[in-house]
Amino acid sequence: MEWTIQNKKWKVAELKLAYKTKVKADLRPKVTSSKDSFAIFKENWDMTKIELVEQFKVLFTNRANKCLGIVDISSGGITGTVADPKIILAAALKCGACGFVLCHNHPSGNLTASQSDIDLTRKLKEGGKLLEIQYLDHIIITATTYLSFADEGLI
Repeated sequence: MEWTIQNKKWKVAELKLAYKTKVKADLRPKVTSSKDSFAIFKENWDMTKIELVEQFKVLFTNRANKCLGIVDISSGGITGTVADPKIILAAALKCGACGFVLCHNHPSGNLTASQSDIDLTRKLKEGGKLLEIQYLDHIIITATTYLSFADEGLI
């Protein structure tokens, strides 16, 4: 795209916002509990990596708590990964989300939430509130079980 201002030509990138789905609305799973979220995440997790590297994903929902989709945010090392709030909230806006569930795994199998897990969750909850996108839960998963921040009253 080119703009001409005062006889100068400026080239700028054109942005496009799009959300495409191949899943019909009536076939989307509904998230009503942490158990539902865990089942959806586990089905969409690469189980060959769950005990190898830490990964971070986010599930977005519509107003009826039907799953719009899951986005892979990051994949890190054995003891951590980086989840950038700007990327998460940009993805939420892009798909027109009304709610979101955060999820990451702990390769060690330890379900204890770290202080950085809690801090990130607070930050995203506040950012979501500002954008009118409801924070629903943050789930830490292992190959067999999970910890729900909402169920445990962590946030």
